Amino acid sequence: MKIKRRDFLKISCSTCGYLFASNLTVFAEDITEAKEAIYYEHTSGLNVQCRHCPHQCVIANKKRGFCRIKENQNGKLYNLVYGQPCAVHVDPIEKKPLFHVMPGSKSFSIATVGCNLRCKFCQNWQISQATPEQIKSVHMPPDEVLRRAKQTGSLSIAYTYTEPTIFYEYTLDIAKIACAQGVKNVMHSNGFLNPAPLRNLCKYMTAINVDLKGFDQNYYQDICAGNLKNVLDSLVIIKREMGVWLELTNLIIPTLNDTPDEIRKMCQWIKTNLGDEVPIHFSRFHPTYKLATLPPTPVSTLETAKDIAGEAGLKYVYLGNLPGHSAENSYCPNCHKVVIRRSGYTILENDVLNGKCKYCNYKIAGVWT
Repeated sequence: MKIKRRDFLKISCSTCGYLFASNLTVFAEDITEAKEAIYYEHTSGLNVQCRHCPHQCVIANKKRGFCRIKENQNGKLYNLVYGQPCAVHVDPIEKKPLFHVMPGSKSFSIATVGCNLRCKFCQNWQISQATPEQIKSVHMPPDEVLRRAKQTGSLSIAYTYTEPTIFYEYTLDIAKIACAQGVKNVMHSNGFLNPAPLRNLCKYMTAINVDLKGFDQNYYQDICAGNLKNVLDSLVIIKREMGVWLELTNLIIPTLNDTPDEIRKMCQWIKTNLGDEVPIHFSRFHPTYKLATLPPTPVSTLETAKDIAGEAGLKYVYLGNLPGHSAENSYCPNCHKVVIRRSGYTILENDVLNGKCKYCNYKIAGVWT
């Protein structure tokens, strides 16, 4: 299947807004080797129904699903971006953000085009809302991803920047061989995935950060084109059923999802359903994409959210996109001393020894080796 490509765009990290382009210089020919999707079924004629995410798209022959990268070719559903990342970078794992997973380690990070949401605030909309024809990619099969990860000294491979569950077949194949060779897999996801593919992928994941974009169904529907309940169900599967280390990110957007009542309900739900040791990162919004007219999140709003989370009993609460703020640090829930001191994504001091607080021997939840 031939795909004509256009410009290779600079993109930004969805968490911190940092602009970067791939550090690779040799691009693939304009040919994509599409791979048959795993989760779909035939309906009538040549139509198929994708069973990958809650959209459950019914796709006619020669058409694509909501994510723009799954195409029906004569009754078979294909992933058009398999082995074709458009962003490749080596990041500190803190950038995912994962603050309780091998602090200070490097993570080999990749993304393809495509997403199954339509977030109006997306900082990477140039690639998440694009088709494979619009963005230049590199040819990088799974074994090459693993080779490069090892070459760069990365302890993990991160599936990130856009929505890694959309390039599912690619993510899964990389994750399998990485696990077999001792390289960990981490993911930053919107959590909008059906239970069967999620459970299968979790078998190979060490840690996942999920964007819990708000705690109101109308917000999810109107601002993101998603469904809150599906995401909450995914969180329970990841944490309670599959036992994968989970961290959450909540981007607080002025006037849309910033009321104390909504934040309080969200934090109470997290504690009841996921536990008090799941870290949550309240992240500052910066005007972008279709919400460019809104103001940045006031620091006071973020600090109020942190206080609410603490009052709800959550032990690890962070504020993102606020370089230099004390809420970048990790504190021991028992003695309240700083156990990991950060400046942005740089580790200045790490006093978590063998998974415990150096000062009082309290066990700090996370993945430390």
